[in-house]
Amino acid sequence: MFLPMRSITMSTLAGLTLTMLILPSAWALDDEANAAKKAGMRLYNAHQYEASIPYLEIAAEAGDVDSMYYLGEAIRGETSLDWYHRAAQHGDPYAMLRLRSGRACERDDICPPNGEDWGEAALYAALPMAEAGDADAMFALYPVYATLGYPSAPLKWLKQAAEEGNVEAQHWLGQRIQEDRTGYSDETERLVAAEQWFRKAAEAGYPRAMSALARLLNEQGNNNESWEWMVRASEGGHINARQWLAYCYIEPDEENNGMCQVEKDPGKGWAILLAVNEEAPNMHVENALRYYGDSDDVTVEHREEGEHMMEEWLNREPPLSYFPMKFFGPHGR
Repeated sequence: MFLPMRSITMSTLAGLTLTMLILPSAWALDDEANAAKKAGMRLYNAHQYEASIPYLEIAAEAGDVDSMYYLGEAIRGETSLDWYHRAAQHGDPYAMLRLRSGRACERDDICPPNGEDWGEAALYAALPMAEAGDADAMFALYPVYATLGYPSAPLKWLKQAAEEGNVEAQHWLGQRIQEDRTGYSDETERLVAAEQWFRKAAEAGYPRAMSALARLLNEQGNNNESWEWMVRASEGGHINARQWLAYCYIEPDEENNGMCQVEKDPGKGWAILLAVNEEAPNMHVENALRYYGDSDDVTVEHREEGEHMMEEWLNREPPLSYFPMKFFGPHGR
């Protein structure tokens, strides 16, 4: 059961305000801590959670609030609560939601001022900034209001964040529309509505939305533009898009690969798979290496060629990433 916004007491607001004034959102990081944060986030965004921990610890100990939160995400379990609490004390609403879902106040006596609910604290942290026009705070209110059980407010703030240019909100709104099988008169109307938001985020430079737009255009039969956006998503570092490039170079004429507007080049495809497996190993690329390694599509000569070409695809900038949402999905992943 949630409490309405008016249930937050004035003393609670004063306590939270004082906390946020005393504890700024982040201190300036020195070169070592900044490099550690960059390395930690690169690994985290590639879902290399355990490997990211020692780097994020350096940046978190140096006072970086984002690193505190992501360290809690990477560690998981009981020991993550301390890092969520540190981030929450700096006003991070996502950390506050994690403390609420972990029942930190009830189980571990880790509570906001005056013992108020962490969900209400998250609402207070984000709402004033959102009402002042901060698109990131608007986007944060989407999970905050959803967690608190409000019926219409989450979608309202998601749309407002999207309209204000938050690319994650635009992508998420496009995905919600694409999955909505009841809110539109027909399939065409639904896909056109989803495409609008994917395209906004893609044109603003968000690689995850570029990949989503490419898949949607492929579903609509627009293969030429689909391929263009998949290439751009790969160039932006999106892991799934980079793997799609590999599959297209290996099997451009395969029945489900209509977007693959490229000449067959199994050596290049093998090189890309090897590079992804080196930089961001995952189950899908490992399965692809096994599958194509035993198929006639990639010969011994192709694999040798790919091994020589791998360096061209390794550690490009920007680094490979899944561009994960900060909070959405199981435990934010």
